[in-house]
Amino acid sequence: MIKRFQANINSTMLGRLLRENLRLQAFNYGVAIVAMMVIAVTTALTAWIMKDIIDSMVASGNRSAVFAVAAGVAAIFTVKGVATYVQVVFLSRAGNRIVADQQRKLYDRLLQHGIAFFNTLDSSNILMRVTSSATAARSVIDTLIMGFVRDLLTLIGLIFVMIYQQPTLSLFSLIFGPIAILGIRKILSRVGNIVEANLASAAEIIKVVQETSTGIRVVKAFALEKHMAERMNAAITTVESRSNAMARLSGATSPLMETLSGFAIAAVVALSTVSIFGDDATSPGELMSFVTALLMAYEPAKRLARMRISIEAGMVGVGMMYQILDTPIAVKEAPDASPLPKGPGQVAFRNVSFHYENGAPLLRHMDVIFEAGKSTALVGPSGGGKSTIINLILRLYDPVDGLIQIDGFDLRQATFASLRDRIAFVGQETFLFDGTLKQNIALGRENATDEEIIAATKAANAHDFIQRMPQQYDTDVGENGGNLSGGQRQRIAIARAILRDSPILIMDEATSALDSESEYLVNEALQKLSKGRTTIVIAHRLSTILSADKIVVVKEGEVVEEGSQSELLARDGLFRTLYDRQFSTAE
Repeated sequence: MIKRFQANINSTMLGRLLRENLRLQAFNYGVAIVAMMVIAVTTALTAWIMKDIIDSMVASGNRSAVFAVAAGVAAIFTVKGVATYVQVVFLSRAGNRIVADQQRKLYDRLLQHGIAFFNTLDSSNILMRVTSSATAARSVIDTLIMGFVRDLLTLIGLIFVMIYQQPTLSLFSLIFGPIAILGIRKILSRVGNIVEANLASAAEIIKVVQETSTGIRVVKAFALEKHMAERMNAAITTVESRSNAMARLSGATSPLMETLSGFAIAAVVALSTVSIFGDDATSPGELMSFVTALLMAYEPAKRLARMRISIEAGMVGVGMMYQILDTPIAVKEAPDASPLPKGPGQVAFRNVSFHYENGAPLLRHMDVIFEAGKSTALVGPSGGGKSTIINLILRLYDPVDGLIQIDGFDLRQATFASLRDRIAFVGQETFLFDGTLKQNIALGRENATDEEIIAATKAANAHDFIQRMPQQYDTDVGENGGNLSGGQRQRIAIARAILRDSPILIMDEATSALDSESEYLVNEALQKLSKGRTTIVIAHRLSTILSADKIVVVKEGEVVEEGSQSELLARDGLFRTLYDRQFSTAE
């Protein structure tokens, strides 16, 4: 889905970046551009006034001229200082807003993408794109504006001063420019690939840190410190090597410009002694003004020479940003989508088939009804399609063929908000967000009162252990609930689902990782939660679903059996085989 970005300056992408951001930040950039123009003019005036400084100092006895020149110098540098401050402030405002806007757009787009998108990219890769790409977008725009406004205008102004003061010497000194351009074009050919590879290596560093943080118990238990240190060392070494390569390429422009500028200045100094360049018509002030302009032109010329390299590097990040923004949304809300109508909550699969892109079929022409207000258990061998059924009901994916209905309404014609409002979900791997117990439970329903939250926790058998916590409901859960046990996390998730009060309840292996006492408390809470609701349960331990109203046996994407427990045991089919295997093992 996400193809490797080949780094090059794409004029279409660059134009898009400028159109999307310059218009929104027109005022800030407009003020900054005016300030840059003032800086360019005052820089040229600095070189220009050197003629008057030298001439006034050579001419003796004209104190008023000296004071006038001094006042002019003070005025030039004061105006330049104010303009520089204005440029920095307004350019920073525009740049900071661009970073903020792009990060919001990237995150909003991530929220729109389905599960399939996140399966194609590591979390470290996504993190790198969200944080670095927006900054790269700002860097490219700032480089363009400062290069084409401040540096280019400054260089033009200084060249004007040079030509005005010493036209022949100016023409000679400018022949070194094309030589510098040819050298820099050679350097550009390798910049993009190195930047892209460096970003990938930086993402690997983030990945190793994430895995160490989340899997520290496994790292310690299996003595994997050396293995993880070797992975981190390899990633860091790669980043260091590529950063050094980038520094060599980027740094090559400065010596190139330094050397050429040195030759130019040396030649000008030597030629100024020749009579045809240094005759009596040339005053010391004119020659000093020319040399000053030539020396001052070095910095903007160097920045302009390196501008292409900076843009080339930044466009790698911009391209990665647009890959996220332009990747099609796999599961979209229909333009004419309408809220799900109120109903008892019957879920129906009508001839549903599903497979991932270029993957083997996971569901084949499935027809099954999940009765409203009753509990249905999904059982069968691993990989049979049970979790896929849940994902399709939640509309994390759309079926390839057939349709899924809730109370006769096609899910593809329903709004996402109304669909998610009708469903409460409790999974095997309970995810808790950063914050307090109360905040995590309250996510079940917006604007829930404290009384409703407490009632939900009591129904989930969670109120008692919360009362024993250091700050009770205001206790911080830690990263992904790290301050709670597995059973406590699961009961918080159930309280969240109870608070949601949705007519459809989906449970995916909700008790598989719990000890006996926690499982008892969680099951008791789940029985309260599922009462009177359309309940769909996935369970590998058949003891947890024997009281279900209907059991659906799924194998290789097809419903091979369905009925009550007694009906399925009497058929002597796959369910009976699974049943005998589990309970004979238990005995």
